[in-house]
Amino acid sequence: MLLATLCGAAVVYAWNTQQRVKQLEQDLVRRQQDAGNQSTEARIMAKQAQESSREAAAKLALLDTRVSESSLQRSQLEELIQSLSRSRDENVLADVEAALRVAMQLSALTGSAEPLLTALRQSEERLARHSQPRLERVRRALGHDAERVKSAGVADVSVLTIRLDEAIRLVDDLPLLAHAERRAAPSASREPAKPAEPAPKPAPVPTQPGWQEEVVARWDALWQRVWAETRSLVRVTRIEHPEAALLAPEQAFFLRENLKLRLLNARLALLSRQFDTVQSDLREAQAALERYFERGSRRSASVADILKQVAAQARAVSLPRPDETLAAIAAAGR
Repeated sequence: MLLATLCGAAVVYAWNTQQRVKQLEQDLVRRQQDAGNQSTEARIMAKQAQESSREAAAKLALLDTRVSESSLQRSQLEELIQSLSRSRDENVLADVEAALRVAMQLSALTGSAEPLLTALRQSEERLARHSQPRLERVRRALGHDAERVKSAGVADVSVLTIRLDEAIRLVDDLPLLAHAERRAAPSASREPAKPAEPAPKPAPVPTQPGWQEEVVARWDALWQRVWAETRSLVRVTRIEHPEAALLAPEQAFFLRENLKLRLLNARLALLSRQFDTVQSDLREAQAALERYFERGSRRSASVADILKQVAAQARAVSLPRPDETLAAIAAAGR
């Protein structure tokens, strides 16, 4: 019984053990299936995650590309704006430099500082309207050069030639010392000095008829008039150069023409900026004017003043160059 009981217990235990083993096998198979399913799902999810990461990486790369393109476009746009601004400033500087060089050539040809001074002022006004900080140095240099040119005191050839033309025009009307009839009197319409009248005497008692007194008064008036005309026929004039009084009437024309030729030669020398020749011709003209022409005449004095003014202003003065402005333009264009 004990053995049967043990055998039955062993059978029951074996059967239970077998059932447990089967249950364990089923659980293991189920878990294995679940693990397979989970691994499959994990693979799918990993694949999806990998695809998502790839898409995200592609999008990120695309975004990076677009950002780089945007930054490149922005930098290019900024460079374009700067180049446009720089090209505008460079064009303004090139125009200013060209205007100054043309004005320098005009001033060298005409001998006048007015073209260069005008170009400097116009360029300064243009840069003031442009109002760029990098061009402020150029504008200040233009102002300094304009002040230097203004204070140079260069002779204005055009004005001096006009004055010489006026002097040439007045030569034909200048009175000569040798021609008394064309010389102005020391004081116009001045009557000859009358003799000093004696002290009034007491009126005598009239003893003659009235017509006799009238005849005597008329005779005295006629005598005074004749005496005045007689005295006006003789004039005493001091002539420092005797050859001026010995000048023949037919030589007056050649004298005037010679003086005109001197002034014309001075005018041509002035236009060609040969100031030594101008001074020499003006000295000769002044010497002829003082020697042969009446000094007390208003026209002679006017011509003498014109010649003195031209001689004082016709000097060789070097025109200052706008080197400060050109240096500032070269520095600003770098």
